[in-house]
Amino acid sequence: MIRTLRATFCKFLLKMGNWEIDNNLKDKGRKFIVIAAPHTSNWDFIYALPALHIMGVRNMRYLIKNQLFFFPLKYLFYWTGGIPVDRSKKNELTSNLKRMINEKEEIYLLFPPEGTRSPVDRWKTGFYYTALETGLPIILGYIDYKVRKLGFGEVFYPTGVFNDDMEKIQSYYANKGAKYPEKFNKSIYIPK
Repeated sequence: MIRTLRATFCKFLLKMGNWEIDNNLKDKGRKFIVIAAPHTSNWDFIYALPALHIMGVRNMRYLIKNQLFFFPLKYLFYWTGGIPVDRSKKNELTSNLKRMINEKEEIYLLFPPEGTRSPVDRWKTGFYYTALETGLPIILGYIDYKVRKLGFGEVFYPTGVFNDDMEKIQSYYANKGAKYPEKFNKSIYIPK
């Protein structure tokens, strides 16, 4: 009963926003690294949560700066899968994520690679290196305000050739419409 009410509420929220869900996974696995882009507004999170629920994602985790884990928001973030990250110092984040991935039967580890809702010069590449180290594919997750569509696009298998892989990922996101386009840098990396 509660699950049905929750699903109905999620569908209602997305219908009110005139959103269409894209879910191209079709049984391609149960463990993924997920890119969440473009990310220029808090609304991205608000629309993504019901979409993930409707798509059947049950074990979604995401990285978020630890400064946001204060009362009462911390309960919301923990409940929705948030993992606090202290960006001010070097930590064992990658090895901790790898351990968590190995312990779970199903996990969608979501990275907002812009790292902020403000404009950035380039994306953070932790999603890429985590995928390489764990051997997991990357879902190119997106929210496109131009066409009111969000969800899981292509599944990308990183090759380890950084520049080639980043160019392919960058071309996928080149036509995605951010809520605030002036904050979305479509040039996502600086070639090495």
